[in-house]
Amino acid sequence: MPHGDSVQNIMALLHVCQIEQLKQKMVQILLQRKTFHSSRYRGHWFRIAVDASGVGSYNHQRDEQCLHRTSKNGKTIYFHSVLEARLITPNGFSISIATEWIENPEGGEYDKQDCERKAFTRLAATLKKVYPRLPIVILADGLYPYEGFFAICKTNQWAYCVTFKDGNLPTVWEVVRELHPLQNQNTRREVCYRSDGKTVEQKFQWVTDADYQGHTVHWLACEETIRSTKPEASEEQSKTTRFVHITNLPINTHNIADTSKTGRLRWKIENEGFNTLKNGGYGMEHQYARKSYSALKNYFQFMQMAHIIHQLMTLNTRFQECFMKAKNHPTLKNLWLDLVAVMQWAELDTQELESINSTRRQFRFTT
Repeated sequence: MPHGDSVQNIMALLHVCQIEQLKQKMVQILLQRKTFHSSRYRGHWFRIAVDASGVGSYNHQRDEQCLHRTSKNGKTIYFHSVLEARLITPNGFSISIATEWIENPEGGEYDKQDCERKAFTRLAATLKKVYPRLPIVILADGLYPYEGFFAICKTNQWAYCVTFKDGNLPTVWEVVRELHPLQNQNTRREVCYRSDGKTVEQKFQWVTDADYQGHTVHWLACEETIRSTKPEASEEQSKTTRFVHITNLPINTHNIADTSKTGRLRWKIENEGFNTLKNGGYGMEHQYARKSYSALKNYFQFMQMAHIIHQLMTLNTRFQECFMKAKNHPTLKNLWLDLVAVMQWAELDTQELESINSTRRQFRFTT
């Protein structure tokens, strides 16, 4: 394996756009091979979660592109942030398909700092250019219900299902409160008995055809209560959570549960995505490149490609049956350490590797 200094030199020389295109080519091949087709929402839409995350935080201005914020006590923190679009599936995939850096322009001349909403406009243009015919439903948090977001989705013929907080779009909340008594039949209740001895009760409500500046949106809410069915459990141990979303896709009693579940899948970009990259051995917040901003970006992109390979390996049925269900199997972190050790010390047979590479195999993934 190469020395870290050699890797750093290469990372600083590689063009950022070419590495992003390499990642996108990997995703395009997976889409051509219909790897994620069985996980499409309503058999048509690919779930694309959008969210931003910090990549590094510093007590000094690392470079001109650094964002900064100053606390009430006058302390200034500098940081780098990135906006990610990730293909999400219910069975655990969180695949980076496009990246947009939230950064100040070079030269330090700007009226306002870059922000997530500005970056989304650029990210949306990239998504449409790279995946022009991909049917997309955008999943996002409470930052995204605004007129510009709705207009972008309408122009690109995208669907969306985004978190809708109490402070979002007061005029839409007024319309929802007015229409709710007129659509009081729009309710549904589901009860699920889990294998761990707990009962999950979900109460759904929805309001259709609310107008916001020419955009037709549908409001839905899910009140979920989880309680234990054990005799000794008390009512105080039950937990109730409310989830509210708005969408431009039609909703009714047959699809309301799946629509609410799809909106809640947005958390996978944080858990299977950013949390894994930060705490699962990838070191997303580690300062691999202390001087070169281009190298920092390239490290991040190679990290996304490694994560794609990681998921393709661990979420296929063969790995799940032969490794994850085996008794006393090592953790994934230990498995990665073993693989690194092999690359460092083992002598690989080139002919055997070529033979393996030339053999066609079919992999199926967990559902």
